[in-house]
Amino acid sequence: MTLSTGIPMLTWTPMRRSGVSLADQLATHLAERIRNHGLRAGTRLSSVRTMAQEAGLSRFTVVQAYEKLAAQGLIRSRRGAGFYVLAPTPAMAASAEAAGLPPDPEAAFDTLFLLRSMFREVAGMPVPSTAGLLPPAWLNHEMVSAAVRNVGRSGGRSLLGYGVPKGLLALRQQVASGLQAQDVPAHPDHHLMTVAGVTHGLDLISRTFIRPGDTVLVEDPGWFMIFGRLTALGARVVGVPRLPDGPDVRALAQLAQLHKPVLFIVNSAVHNPTGHTLSAGVAYEVLRIAEQFDFLLVEDDTYADLHPGEPMRLAALDRLNRVLLVGGYSKTLAASLRVGYIAGKRDLIDRLTDTKLLGGLTTPQLGEQVVYRILVEGQYRRHLERLRVRVNDARDECLRRLLAMGCTIPHEPHAGMFVWADCGMDTEVLARRAAARGLLIGPGVLFSPTQTPSTHFRVAVSLVEDDKGLRVLQSLLGRDDGNRDT
Repeated sequence: MTLSTGIPMLTWTPMRRSGVSLADQLATHLAERIRNHGLRAGTRLSSVRTMAQEAGLSRFTVVQAYEKLAAQGLIRSRRGAGFYVLAPTPAMAASAEAAGLPPDPEAAFDTLFLLRSMFREVAGMPVPSTAGLLPPAWLNHEMVSAAVRNVGRSGGRSLLGYGVPKGLLALRQQVASGLQAQDVPAHPDHHLMTVAGVTHGLDLISRTFIRPGDTVLVEDPGWFMIFGRLTALGARVVGVPRLPDGPDVRALAQLAQLHKPVLFIVNSAVHNPTGHTLSAGVAYEVLRIAEQFDFLLVEDDTYADLHPGEPMRLAALDRLNRVLLVGGYSKTLAASLRVGYIAGKRDLIDRLTDTKLLGGLTTPQLGEQVVYRILVEGQYRRHLERLRVRVNDARDECLRRLLAMGCTIPHEPHAGMFVWADCGMDTEVLARRAAARGLLIGPGVLFSPTQTPSTHFRVAVSLVEDDKGLRVLQSLLGRDDGNRDT
């Protein structure tokens, strides 16, 4: 097959029974030729009519393919003259070059470095095994895809508007039902609002209740991303030591008396990064101290669905009096479904809704309708049961591998997708060396608000399915884990 310009096309046959549209197939084929310099800058593509005849496609399909290429900046239409191949811009070339480079060994290994490395845009590369996401193969693609198709067919005009500030009512009702079953008294109209994931929820809470100079308590170790966000707001971030059964309540009381905090952000069900859970005794003490020193508790529930059975929740014990519960579905359904919620006292939810309005009006209803569809059809519970088994098995294997490499884990994780291990060396150095070899791990220094050097590091349990990553870690630790096949 040849173009009307006389330049031969690569052999290409439309796959009419493929799951990929014919327009996407044609666009991908031409894009590859352009990027490989088979079609050089300035080349005029066949007219829509000629291309349709040569490829055996409809004109509409060819127009769609050309529009996709134009949207990618690969071709441009000249009125009355047809479509021409564009030269790659310096920005595109620089981006492609940078994407293929390993992390800069001289760059500061800080929170932004880790985040940028997690989201490097390299085509075809898998998500790093320690990026905080479960592998796609562990999730239920068909369940999510079916829900998307269902919403597309039945959503109608509701998908074309802003939605409502508190979020899709049907989803709030479904979330409320689930929380009430776990003894959290959340009314869908008064105590719930939707957010674009847990990170968005924590950001709304921070911007609503924190002013420059305020003290915010966090767990140490704790989720590194919130430390930077709080600092950017001008807050003073103070760490509370985290023990296997929850925050160190003696230290919490002393710090609360000294610093008069406005918030304490805490994981209860499944702690990040240790995987530990909250005991009943510590939960009651945390609530007592919060009441004594009059600060709010923000309960980050990100990983609670990976907890076996019903977890101990501050929000249930407190009856949503001074606890704001933040949860979501990105970890267990799909990272692209940025759908979550905040449950709390009515006046606090009203204030948070106003902040949401000022910051971005509403949250997208498309994702909320997809999550609602999954929840209401009862598939999510069965999916979680299967997912927990897989995560638990991987965690057991990950623990075995790390112990065989000489790492120590004084208190094994109770649940969740991470292992917090001590390797006996400065893990910032370890992380730099690992990054240079394509393995991304979270050094302990990032998980402390004091940024103190640490011999601990966080590893995702999915590392057990990354043979190359295991070999790199074993080599860097200088120990043989007894598994020659890895």
